[in-house]
Amino acid sequence: MKKIICTVIALAMLLSMTAAFAEGETYKVGICNYVDHASLNQIVDNLEAQLAAIGEEQGVTFEINYDNCNADASVLSQIVANFIADDVDIMVGVATPVAMQMQSATEDNQIPVVFAAVSDPLAVELVDSLEAPGANITGTSDFLNTTAVLNLIFAANPDAQTIGLLYDVGQDSSATPIADAKAYLDEKGVAYKDYTGTNTSEVILAAQAAAADGVDAIFTPTDNTVMAAELSIYEVLAEAGIPHYTGADSFALNGAFLGYGVDYANLGVETANMVADILLNGANPAETPVMTFDNGAATINTETSEALGFDFDAISEAFAPYCTAILTVITEENFE
Repeated sequence: MKKIICTVIALAMLLSMTAAFAEGETYKVGICNYVDHASLNQIVDNLEAQLAAIGEEQGVTFEINYDNCNADASVLSQIVANFIADDVDIMVGVATPVAMQMQSATEDNQIPVVFAAVSDPLAVELVDSLEAPGANITGTSDFLNTTAVLNLIFAANPDAQTIGLLYDVGQDSSATPIADAKAYLDEKGVAYKDYTGTNTSEVILAAQAAAADGVDAIFTPTDNTVMAAELSIYEVLAEAGIPHYTGADSFALNGAFLGYGVDYANLGVETANMVADILLNGANPAETPVMTFDNGAATINTETSEALGFDFDAISEAFAPYCTAILTVITEENFE
């Protein structure tokens, strides 16, 4: 379980800047989450908590208008329209589809947009570059080091012959890492098979197909569709003896064998610091570099590890050269 993390150094730097605001002022912040699952919820929780902490310290109020589109494009469009009608001072888009909709809707009104957990902002043309976004948008990226995750698969099982790739073809966050995974496996001479789904029901069927095929392991990047379905598939994969290697610790929290990559609590904190810097200090999103994260930590679900028959000490030793840390969780719905 993880507690809300505040980045003390970043906050101290933020508070030391010359203020461009009046004490007692209220700022409207429109936050839209793409879908309800542990990673994105953790971002929102830490984002809101950090804004509250900054507001109390600076004597201002961040009035949060929060909504969740539940992966529905028409609902997302209406939420963003409502934010504009409510005259918010800034929008925060959690996940790529939300950020893209906000970018499109603010081209004329130039409401600042800060995104969170956009895996590849360059590929989807949200920014001109990570160093200089170039428009009214910047944010935090959860770009995944695909090679690092796949290295763990072969550290645990050097003789793996077939890897399942479980993802949603419609998720922009999956496009680059799946392409990278295929290139990695091609170079290694290891076979792979795609298993895809666009909603929870289809992901369950895809996981069942992978289990029936008896693949040696399954890789999933930071895919929101699969993440939302993880609690429904982890037992199927564990019972089939298939370890599920994923691109976020929240997958492991929801039953996957292993999650690797970004600390989403810290990502939420840093997203809040960006929001505050823009609103309080007049930072220009176009000149505010996108933040990327890779803490190199692997999170293992100890219950699933045991169900798969792994010796935890042995598997930890195999992973150690490829990780900065090995963390553990047991299966829960959300971080506390």
